[in-house]
Amino acid sequence: MSDDLQLQQRVIDELDFEPSVNAAHIGVAVKDGVVTLSGHVESYAEKYAAERAVRRVKGVKAVAMELDVRLPEDRKVADDEIAERAVRILTWDSSVPGDRITIKVEHGVVTLGGEVLWRFQRDAAEHDIHKLSGVRAVINNITVMPQVRAADVQAKIRAALERNAEIEAGNVAVSVSGGKVVLTGRVNAWAERAAIERAAWSAPGVREVEDKLVIARA
Repeated sequence: MSDDLQLQQRVIDELDFEPSVNAAHIGVAVKDGVVTLSGHVESYAEKYAAERAVRRVKGVKAVAMELDVRLPEDRKVADDEIAERAVRILTWDSSVPGDRITIKVEHGVVTLGGEVLWRFQRDAAEHDIHKLSGVRAVINNITVMPQVRAADVQAKIRAALERNAEIEAGNVAVSVSGGKVVLTGRVNAWAERAAIERAAWSAPGVREVEDKLVIARA
């Protein structure tokens, strides 16, 4: 059996194992380690859960999401109701500066805007909106405003890499310019690459991460 066929079966098994995903309506295709999911799910949260499940599988190099969100008729929610609930959920989340975030809802698609100081605040706001029923998609246009010098960002990322047992920090190079981080080097698996990206995004002032890391073939 080819590597792609073996990977395809592992992805299918992981989707079947994930309780928050109905894998019956999801198709899986694999080519050169790149996984494409097609078909449909019943919520944006389920689509997000399916993507996370695939990224957990060893050997996955990238994921292409071609899943549609098809809401059952009895679960459709008016845009004004979604907007009102979105404001409330961001207000309740103490990690999100709700007064810095704008919300627009059109046909179930939520667009977030505004400025925050940290990447985790941007991600937390999007994650909160994922939880709302009736949401068909989320467009996250929140920007992260740089607050520190490039040298400080680089040092924080390097320290995070050194602390992470999953990462061979010596194989990774980090460069920073104007809030943009560029990662280069070689890693052993998708999980290691994802851990490095998380370390980069965790530094204050990072607005963009360009991942040029190469996954070494076994």
